[in-house]
Amino acid sequence: MIETAKIDLRIDRHSFPVRDKMGGPAYEFTAIRGVHLSIAAGEFFTIVGPSGCGKTTILDILAGLTEPTEGSLKIDGVEVRGPSLSRGIVFQQYALLSWRSALSNIEFSLEAKGGLSRRERRDRARAVISLIGLDGFEDRYPHELSGGMKQRVAIARSLVYEPDILLMDEPFGALDAQTRELLQEELLTLWRRTGATIVFIAHSIEEAVYLGGRVAVMTSRPGRIKALVDIDLPAATAGEDIRTSPDFSRYRHEIWNLIQHERVRSQELERLSA
Repeated sequence: MIETAKIDLRIDRHSFPVRDKMGGPAYEFTAIRGVHLSIAAGEFFTIVGPSGCGKTTILDILAGLTEPTEGSLKIDGVEVRGPSLSRGIVFQQYALLSWRSALSNIEFSLEAKGGLSRRERRDRARAVISLIGLDGFEDRYPHELSGGMKQRVAIARSLVYEPDILLMDEPFGALDAQTRELLQEELLTLWRRTGATIVFIAHSIEEAVYLGGRVAVMTSRPGRIKALVDIDLPAATAGEDIRTSPDFSRYRHEIWNLIQHERVRSQELERLSA
């Protein structure tokens, strides 16, 4: 247990009504049960698990987009409800405004926040453009940007108002492998520069191990935390890919075994309920 957690999330139960397919009365479906996460300030925390285990629901609760049926969310020891500019969120879909340039899309977050002049908004947006490596593309429109560039803009839009916490839901899942690995490396650089606390829903086990200092492995529904795996990889030397190291392979295999067990259990449950 972390003594002074940046994020303290307790979901005793999270349920929602589901309509019966045969026209009967709605029933309550429990998606998550018994999840407790303590995440330190400045930690890069990743989550993996089988499809439908509640990963995105956890992120929605952390963002304040929904509340747990039974449970609580504390930030810096204070219970919070609803969204806040202190918590930025990046989705897999870029959700950029097609009629705005890259720079203007980033400024949009500051317009919603208010309190800044147009010049101040523009200066802060330009600073983040440089931070994410898009100098020279600030006047391009979304249709003129590659997938990787669009996701950089989406990340910058969340970073520009300097949130303490960045929540990311498989942001690189739709990208090709080469672009995905490049953005993973850039995200780690941004994290080290900003010191933000990041909670990241990973697209793959490799991504979770590469990015995370800790990896939460979830069970099949109702989603629980099956294991918390501490990642302690040696610093890569110049020209070395840490993904090829024996330590990386060991962590990947450990988490793969945990998830594979859950996939088998989920298939068995579906077979019995059919």
